[in-house]
Amino acid sequence: MVEARREDWTRDPFTLIEENGYFYARGVADMKGMNAVWVDTMIRLKRAGTTPKRTLKMALTCGEETAEAFNGADWLVKNRRELIAADFVLNEGGGGRLGADGKREILSIQVGEKAAQSYRVTVTNPGGHSSRPRPDNAIYQLAEALLKIRAHVFPAKFTDTTRVGFELRAQRRDAVGEALRRLLANPDDAEAARVAAIDLNVNSILQTNCVTTRLDAGHANNALPQRAAATVNCRIFPGETVEGTRETLEKVIGDPEVKVEVIPPVRPIAINPPLDPKVVGPMKALAEKHFPGVPVIPSMSSGATDARYFGPASIFVYGAPGIFVDLDGGGAHGLNERIRVQSLYDGRDYLFDLVKTYVGVR
Repeated sequence: MVEARREDWTRDPFTLIEENGYFYARGVADMKGMNAVWVDTMIRLKRAGTTPKRTLKMALTCGEETAEAFNGADWLVKNRRELIAADFVLNEGGGGRLGADGKREILSIQVGEKAAQSYRVTVTNPGGHSSRPRPDNAIYQLAEALLKIRAHVFPAKFTDTTRVGFELRAQRRDAVGEALRRLLANPDDAEAARVAAIDLNVNSILQTNCVTTRLDAGHANNALPQRAAATVNCRIFPGETVEGTRETLEKVIGDPEVKVEVIPPVRPIAINPPLDPKVVGPMKALAEKHFPGVPVIPSMSSGATDARYFGPASIFVYGAPGIFVDLDGGGAHGLNERIRVQSLYDGRDYLFDLVKTYVGVR
């Protein structure tokens, strides 16, 4: 769970509030709602008194949003692998999208994700008195480097999962749809990639993306800066590497006086699970029962989850569908995070049936 400042929110972010058909609280959409569903599922199965045909495990871990500051999924894989050994894992990352009118539009299964990695971009300088400005101001030099990063577009790429989603998006008769049709035929079409990227949902998974998220410069109002630094957060496309992305940033900047460093920790690159019919089949079948007529597609997450740690254990992780959120993602990580009450309870019923199907309980 990310931090929240009470003074910025309309309601207390650390108190669950139900209002106008929504639950409001920090983490309610990402991902306390799903956590509650998993706990509820285990309780309901226990009360039913039916023995599942397959072993069912639940692991609620912390630390994903805090650079693994706690003994979370990474620790379990490295130290207690026997506890999490499984044929596959259901995780966050999937879900449904509601339109502006509140109607269900699409349901996605997360199959793969980008890797998140931050870099420190730094310029140092002797500095001096602000009354005697010098041409090599560290802040200006850093700003020029960051503008080059902003202008750089990484090559468009596809996975089997993203291709399915893009083919569906390409059916819409707008500029982005037309651009995607061209791009699917020729991934090297730079102009088509530029137009397709107008759609933020497309842009987020079309290629590696790097964006400046923090700045730190200078030490006094009346002194030239001796140091200027920025944090650049990259979401790395599957198959690319942390070091390779760092080298690309260096080449894009093209200034040997600008230093680009990886900010620890360096996390594993998530592996893309297969579209296994034994896993995906029940998801689609039950979706037709609970949400008839809503298309179900595989999707790659532009964010990152604890799924990345299960690669070394050779365990495939799928983001479970079922819980629908508003177009803005329910304000996850932002102000006034929320989830529709009805969506949560509908997702609860769907996910309960899904788990029962997997473990062989009627």
